[in-house]
Amino acid sequence: MNNLEQIAKEIRILNVKCIESIGAGHIGGSLSIVDVLTALYYKEMNIDPKNPKKEGRDRLVVSKGHAGPGVYATLCHKGYFEEKELYTLNKYGTNLPSHCDMNKTPGVDMTTGSLGQGLSCAIGLAVGSKIKKDNATIYAIIGDGESQEGQIWEGAFFASHKKLDNLIVFLDYNRMQLDGYLEEINDSGNMVDKFKSFGFDTYSIDGHNIDLICETIEKAKTVKGAPHMIVLNTTKGKGVEFAEKAGPNCHSMPISKEALEEAIKGLK
Repeated sequence: MNNLEQIAKEIRILNVKCIESIGAGHIGGSLSIVDVLTALYYKEMNIDPKNPKKEGRDRLVVSKGHAGPGVYATLCHKGYFEEKELYTLNKYGTNLPSHCDMNKTPGVDMTTGSLGQGLSCAIGLAVGSKIKKDNATIYAIIGDGESQEGQIWEGAFFASHKKLDNLIVFLDYNRMQLDGYLEEINDSGNMVDKFKSFGFDTYSIDGHNIDLICETIEKAKTVKGAPHMIVLNTTKGKGVEFAEKAGPNCHSMPISKEALEEAIKGLK
């Protein structure tokens, strides 16, 4: 196991502990993006936990804002705030609301949760970065259920028109959404071909292979004149057996102290 894989395990443990602290939450889609979050925060992004607002930093917009617990666990592990803050999730006065809020949480670059809108925000950040010429890379993570929103495709059209090669979008393609499987609700078809037809530089990879995620990001950065889409083939609830087995029901589910112990044992 390499260092990044170990970090991802530690973040998953923090993620589950965070949700258990309030009894239930969005575990499935949080766990499925831990590996890309690890790649970004520990290898790829130009950031500084001691100066979260520094000019010219790379930015990440997690458009599927309900994956906030996964983001919070990563930010905590990276040193943006102390671990005790994790256990205030969703509680009165917290700086860690259910969905990401840039006005509350250090390290969160955009408030999200209204599905479909986060990609547009990331596109705006990418345009701004081009204007400022600060050489920042703007990253976005969108969901596959979220991609049924028309605004995703309006944004894709515009990003391609503006040739935003400083924009790298990840699709968390776990093939599940809130209340079922994509193929049963609204099958999205071949997302690589769809984004390619919108003018994106596209890739499809194992979304849990951190080294491959990093390699693909670096490859995408060499392609100029087009925004980039990296389809991450993922497992909802990745790394926690009871969440993986729950299928779509792990979108949001209760976590007991016994379940937490089981999850930690399985991750160590």
